[in-house]
Amino acid sequence: QVQLVESGGGLVQAGGSLSLACAASGRTFSNYAMAWFRQPPGKEREFVAAIRSTGSNTYYADAVKGRFTISRDNAKNTVYLQMNSLKPEDTAVYYCAARRPVSGSTWMPSRKDAYDAWGQGTQVTVSS
Repeated sequence: QVQLVESGGGLVQAGGSLSLACAASGRTFSNYAMAWFRQPPGKEREFVAAIRSTGSNTYYADAVKGRFTISRDNAKNTVYLQMNSLKPEDTAVYYCAARRPVSGSTWMPSRKDAYDAWGQGTQVTVSS
């Protein structure tokens, strides 16, 4: 089981950029699919972006497509979320999630229950 620690959140003006990082413990990080979710104030946790273990495929929620980029560095056990053109509605606690490989199982990147481990979250606030 990996342990995840997010960093990089903060306060930014609308139109600005932030970069989040999620550092994972454990030697098997490169086997894990990774994702970012967010939870806006008073709302359910929602999918933002995901990336396969090799980085070969990425997936995005429609609300962030073209503005956010997920990437990973398996040598550093880290997954990133570059957020550009931020909007006030991007304000949320952002969570990193990891999915261990499961033989014979289909991965649904946007489903919260597809992930085995979660970080503690980092706050992103976008002012108008």
